[in-house]
Amino acid sequence: MTLQDILKTKGSVVYSVEPTATLEDVILRLVQHNVGALLVCDRDFSEGERLVGIITERDILHITAKSHGALGSMKVADHMTTRLISASPQDSVDAVMGMMTDNRIRHLPVLNDNRLVGIVSIGDVVKSQLERLALENQFMKDYIQS
Repeated sequence: MTLQDILKTKGSVVYSVEPTATLEDVILRLVQHNVGALLVCDRDFSEGERLVGIITERDILHITAKSHGALGSMKVADHMTTRLISASPQDSVDAVMGMMTDNRIRHLPVLNDNRLVGIVSIGDVVKSQLERLALENQFMKDYIQS
């Protein structure tokens, strides 16, 4: 199974935010879309949309614990993760699970030829693995019973 299989099922909707948005904007969008991360995209009319970072609910939690400033005055660009780890639609779910575990990340942008085509969470990856194991289990039961 590949990430392309997950994206076919889940869809390729990606929620994003601009680097100039505030952390308060991030919180509102995270809640509005019921997601744990937003990709940070720089939009340019001549060059199109460019992925420049990610900001997660965990980032917001750490920022809130460390600072006493108003989130409405803090910019995403100052707090986002810019060293992005990404995957391609052809990557196997097993490889991605290892990558996410090794790097301790929960959200992974999926890029095809440097173009953003989706995002997968660790929950998406685990769900796909559980479905695969259930199917294998059923095949084994059917084989044994026949």
